Amino acid sequence: MEYRNLRGTDLTVSAVGFGVWTVGTTWWGVKDEQMGKRLLREAFERGVTYFDNADTYASGRAEELQREALGDVRDQIVIGTKFGYNIYTHPERPGQQERPHDWSPAYLRRALEGSLKRLGTDYIDYYQLHNPRMDALQADDLWAELDRLKAEGLIRAYGTALGPALNERQIEEGIASVRDRRAPTQIIYNLLEQVLGEQILPVAEEVGVGVVARVPHASGLLEGYMTLNTEFEPGDHRNWRMTTNARRKAWMEDGLKKVEDLQPFVSGRTIGQLALQFALRSPAMASVLPNIYDEKGLREYAAAFDAAPLTNDEYAAIQTLYRDNFGLTHDLRGQEVAR
Repeated sequence: MEYRNLRGTDLTVSAVGFGVWTVGTTWWGVKDEQMGKRLLREAFERGVTYFDNADTYASGRAEELQREALGDVRDQIVIGTKFGYNIYTHPERPGQQERPHDWSPAYLRRALEGSLKRLGTDYIDYYQLHNPRMDALQADDLWAELDRLKAEGLIRAYGTALGPALNERQIEEGIASVRDRRAPTQIIYNLLEQVLGEQILPVAEEVGVGVVARVPHASGLLEGYMTLNTEFEPGDHRNWRMTTNARRKAWMEDGLKKVEDLQPFVSGRTIGQLALQFALRSPAMASVLPNIYDEKGLREYAAAFDAAPLTNDEYAAIQTLYRDNFGLTHDLRGQEVAR
């Protein structure tokens, strides 16, 4: 495992982290809590020290599962969790719809107290605004309260996690986070979906602020198991991509064509390890959060640094393919690409 500084903070995180949502929700991942706790523990034993959670994941149950799995090694891990959605007065919505945000300093305190209790700790290492819009990024009272919480020792560092889905609006939000607030940010970034990284990573490098990437495997396309016949369970968030024939072609068929074109770069590594090495290329990138839902994937991703390293020539060749959209006329969202 490799360990990196989350720039702009004093935190050192494992370059491959664990997004606890895969074991703490039913959206797409582990349905058995005991298996989830075993995966969390094995991840720690394999060198993963950064665990990324949120109070919205199963309305806090994911934080409790993390405590149950890793509470006895709390001083050896970096706990990241998130706040902003009002989980106390607004029940979870069907179809992974967003709850209302509450960015008031009073709610921030309430949210933090809940997470501290569920996680079984007296401080959070990395506390993140969960899918903020510009109003939250410009709310001086909110950021002043974060500074007070840090001064009180209740949090060590704070940042943002952009979302929920990939949206070009997040470019402005990400730049505001790293440049205006000097706060690290979490983005969707992978070698098939680089729109946010292209704009945010250079700014983060310039100002010395860190970035964390989620969805490094493009929602499964870069994990190596998907075929045209792959079906997703009800409730799996990827089903939205398959609602029309056009979306199926754009995402599944075209995505798999791109994966096929990447096969020459798989020698000495798996496609999943290639994806992680690519996402970690920027010096501002502190950690990536692959979707971990079985032991096979965990072991493969934790060993990403044991595989043949991505060379400069390979990186350049992949970027040439990307800039040409792998010769295709639609992007992964089904939108026409100018040629």
